[in-house]
Amino acid sequence: MALIKYRKMPHNDTSFGFEDAWVSACKLRSNMDVAEYKYAVLGLIFLKYISDTFTNVYELLESDPAADPKDRSEYAARGAFWVPKRARWNHLAGNAKKSDIGKVVDKAMTSLERENMSLRGVLQKDYASSGLNNLGKLIDLIDAIGLAENKNKRKDALLYAYEYFLEQFANAEGKKDGNFHTPACIIRLFVDILKPCTGKIFDPCCGSGDMFVQCEKYIKNHNGSMDDISIYGQEYNPNIWRLCKMNLAIHGINSDLVKWNEQGSLACDAHKDLRADFILANLPFNDGYWGKHLLQDDSRWVYGMPPAGNANFAWVQHIICHLSSAGAAVFLMPNNSMSSETGGEDKIRQKIVEQDLVDCIVALPSQLFHNTQAPACLWIIVRDKKNRMFQSHSKQILFIDARSMGTIKNRRRKALAHEDVAKIAGTYNSWRNKKSTYQDVVGFCKSVTLDEIRKHGCILTPGSYAGVKSQLYEKEPSAETVEQLVLQWSDLQAKSQKLDAAIIKNIQSLGFDVHGGKSA
Repeated sequence: MALIKYRKMPHNDTSFGFEDAWVSACKLRSNMDVAEYKYAVLGLIFLKYISDTFTNVYELLESDPAADPKDRSEYAARGAFWVPKRARWNHLAGNAKKSDIGKVVDKAMTSLERENMSLRGVLQKDYASSGLNNLGKLIDLIDAIGLAENKNKRKDALLYAYEYFLEQFANAEGKKDGNFHTPACIIRLFVDILKPCTGKIFDPCCGSGDMFVQCEKYIKNHNGSMDDISIYGQEYNPNIWRLCKMNLAIHGINSDLVKWNEQGSLACDAHKDLRADFILANLPFNDGYWGKHLLQDDSRWVYGMPPAGNANFAWVQHIICHLSSAGAAVFLMPNNSMSSETGGEDKIRQKIVEQDLVDCIVALPSQLFHNTQAPACLWIIVRDKKNRMFQSHSKQILFIDARSMGTIKNRRRKALAHEDVAKIAGTYNSWRNKKSTYQDVVGFCKSVTLDEIRKHGCILTPGSYAGVKSQLYEKEPSAETVEQLVLQWSDLQAKSQKLDAAIIKNIQSLGFDVHGGKSA
């Protein structure tokens, strides 16, 4: 097949220009369910990546008279998996046109798991029975990724292809299964706020592992070492856990402490004794089936028993429980967590505030997520604000109102631009640094004492404190704003036409014409 040309993007752009490959892959899906297709495609990209890595190390060892290319420890020392012959990509590519290519891939995956303990139970091994009619063509497509580049750039191309396809599948699935993927801009914001370089990093709802991957990038960009951190995670969906294990493996991140069980972190905590230095999480919103009846006497409910119909403050207390004495956490919550008074949530929130654990609340814009247009907020919890590792303002909370930020990506979604992320994270980190020149900005941010927050009943909505930005000297609306308004107007016009047609049809079914007169 003809080689696909990939548009080169800046190294920090995770899309890396794989639009053509994605479109081609979508055409090959045929009638296969997108959720099943996702695992098939990402599994093949993963296999090609580790196979290419193995081949590169093999050639390096073969050229070194003092090395033994058959010594498996040599590969482990270089961060490569041992790939048996039947799992090497050239074997798959050479058999791509055969009718039994599904069985060839299944045997490759099985042999790869057999030779690598950390991959056991992770890889898909049902390609032969999956109903993927274009498997050979899909292998050809993946074979072309980065083919014209040198070896190192080809590895980069595969790495970014995996990331890009992962995000595109989340977009494609929408409400069906898109909740596992947190927008990249939010993950960058999390990491820029916490700046994790040493210690234990924990995500109790780790999904596909993107939080850990972004931490790894941050550490490398700041000349740190992955040897200085430990990764801990938990995921309840077995398929998404497998994606996470592959995602971490392809980035060279040890995932031995990323656990799976079907009960989830609240009902079956896989890391009960963990006290983490950094916690990052996109938590389930307003979960009404979290198993309160099984957890009545749980030691995590220090600040109050969460209501049966909503797990929001079960998650908050779960995170607080897992923080080390010097730890800090940043996590997403639904907006009602800032002000809810149902089921005793206001009392739990008040106790957490009174303990001076809340460091910052950020109100985010709507339309950031794949599966909902509802707005969310970001909580930052610090275990001890006087600790030198994560020192902050005692008896104060910073409120940031970022609801007006974000740019339109399509009709349904926004994204925080790099400058938005830098402004929010920069404001928070400037406020934490008591030697900085931080100042409140009306309509955007304000540092508020606990005394003032008590007067508001410990409600934590940033708009209640930061105030409203003056509209007297507003600039002309931006192109993005105008585009959003036009798209909204277009949607309303389309809905209006459908409604008019339905009304007319109902009127006519009653024997009237559209002018209200009785038909003949």
